[in-house]
Amino acid sequence: MTEHEHQHDTHPDIIKRLKRAEGHLKSVIAMIEASRPCLDIAQQLQAVEKAITNAKRTLIQDHLDHCLEDTVGSLGREQRQTIDEFKTITKYL
Repeated sequence: MTEHEHQHDTHPDIIKRLKRAEGHLKSVIAMIEASRPCLDIAQQLQAVEKAITNAKRTLIQDHLDHCLEDTVGSLGREQRQTIDEFKTITKYL
């Protein structure tokens, strides 16, 4: 397997989200160094946390949708139902 086999359509979007989170995190550090109010800092930290969580969720769901599909694609309909339900339930993580 080469590195390129793990490239999916969502990866550029995930990279953008993570770079945005990186910028927000740098802002949080600057806010702390500048003795900004804790409420402002907490709000920015929440934004960073949400961005990272969304990036992780997108990555995992994309992996399940594409990589798992390659493995189970040839299974019968009844066997696929369990896998399809698993993929659906992960969207609630």
